[in-house]
Amino acid sequence: MLPGRQLPPPRGGFAVVDVEATGRSPWRHRMVEVGVVLLDGQLRPEGEFSTLIDPVGPVGPTHVHRIAQGDVVGAPRFRELAPLLLDLLGGRVLVGHHVSCDRAFLEREFARIGVPLPAVPALCTLRLARARLPGAGGYGLAACVETAGLGWYPAHTALGDARATAELFRHLAARADWQAPLHEAAGLPWPRLGAAPSRRRAGELPLIRREAVLGPWPRGVEAPTVLTARATAPVPSASGARR
Repeated sequence: MLPGRQLPPPRGGFAVVDVEATGRSPWRHRMVEVGVVLLDGQLRPEGEFSTLIDPVGPVGPTHVHRIAQGDVVGAPRFRELAPLLLDLLGGRVLVGHHVSCDRAFLEREFARIGVPLPAVPALCTLRLARARLPGAGGYGLAACVETAGLGWYPAHTALGDARATAELFRHLAARADWQAPLHEAAGLPWPRLGAAPSRRRAGELPLIRREAVLGPWPRGVEAPTVLTARATAPVPSASGARR
């Protein structure tokens, strides 16, 4: 940037993402839940989204993510969800705790349907925590959230983890200048994708959202039960997607 020159405010912001999957390999396993928390360029919350996803097969380690096979009955498949995710993520910096893992699952799922994602700038709260929380007993999300004084939270729901990651990011990044990645993300061309054939007439997408209340809950106190709710979302048209 030229001295004394200020760029206009970016049109995007941050997309804080968490993915639950049927296993650890993006190549062999599938996404089974996604949570997204949107922040503007000043780290102010703008919205959130989550749904279970039908992986078209076994859901994987229920003992980890607490998603049973019956929970995904009626959930959207990834191709049905893809236009909405493109609309949510387009023009934003991707943020996650160990963000390379979440990014790899997203990239692989989009690749399966023939949609390459652009090289979106990404920020990792795990890396930020290593630099800015030197006293942490560990650098898993729960340990970082606790060390930062943000309380305990019910782990392994995509929205719960995304909310906790967003709060951790706001705590770690509040005094930093993120204008360069924000402007880079805002300027990237994004793919366009129309509704899946199964949704072109319906116009709406069924969602299954798991809700886990973010703490702080005192250690040893059981958090409220994870609740499941059904909802719908309009399917973005290809003409409405970012170019």
